Amino acid sequence: MPPGSITYQIWRRNVPGSRMGNYRELRVWHAAYRLTLEVYRITSGFPSAEKYGMVSQVRRAATSVTVNIAEGCGRSNDGDLRRFVQIARGSLQEVICELELSRDLGYLASTAVEPLLDDANEVGRMLTGLLRSEKARGGRFPPRPPALP
Repeated sequence: MPPGSITYQIWRRNVPGSRMGNYRELRVWHAAYRLTLEVYRITSGFPSAEKYGMVSQVRRAATSVTVNIAEGCGRSNDGDLRRFVQIARGSLQEVICELELSRDLGYLASTAVEPLLDDANEVGRMLTGLLRSEKARGGRFPPRPPALP
């Protein structure tokens, strides 16, 4: 498992001996975090009538991607991590759909939406790659390093 791989990065520890993964070291988390910040920025110009509708929904979905990656890294078993990565993928699809709806409803220009959709698709590829790399190893992530005494 090469040190630069996404899977390796998941299992690196923030504190030696800690059972928690350091999600901040994941490239996929950083990409999802940047996407979330951009979603917040771009939706600040939506009509006030959408404050509790489209704005709230797309922001919650974008935030869900980042927090599910983080929560999955903090879990103690492989099944939980896989489940949270899959939830993050589902939330990402929700973000993509809501951005497309925002464009088609005229809340956002195509020129503003397309870069976000590109970023979202890249995050999706990274999440899918993570799940595929896990599956290629027979359904298990690499073993966690032993805890220090």
